[in-house]
Amino acid sequence: MTVDIEEALARMTDGLRALAARRPLLIGVLTGGAWVAERLHSRLALSEPLGNLDISFYRDDFSRVGMNPQVKPSHLPIGIDGRHVVLIDDVLHTGRTVRAALNELFDYGRPASIALAVLIERDGRELPIQPDIVGVRMRLAAHEHVKLTGPDPLGIKIMEKTD
Repeated sequence: MTVDIEEALARMTDGLRALAARRPLLIGVLTGGAWVAERLHSRLALSEPLGNLDISFYRDDFSRVGMNPQVKPSHLPIGIDGRHVVLIDDVLHTGRTVRAALNELFDYGRPASIALAVLIERDGRELPIQPDIVGVRMRLAAHEHVKLTGPDPLGIKIMEKTD
């Protein structure tokens, strides 16, 4: 299956235009979500700064997989209390990454609203989390895994899962 990244980003940009009047703070989940957030931030020409989250310590499998050697600090350039936030991730699969990102966001404050935008939504949800804005929807076999490559150019690889 091939995915036109630019077309998916254009679809997301169109979906986000309705939210632009709220002057949202775009926050990308590291690493792929941050790459997507950078592209969307540029396409929308937003004046608000861009933020990013490293959810490594908020993952529910942290004790099982151990410490990620590439943990990066999260960066929220302004406070989120009372702000409209758009959380951006590359792939929504089980919903666990988004759950971890929400937990971390609320450690920074209480936003007025949070919209979820994802480049790729695939089947296999384990938690009741749904995106507000989607670039492309994919149906994959249970043994397949989607990985965003980049940052420049952005690409998608479909690989066999290795557990």
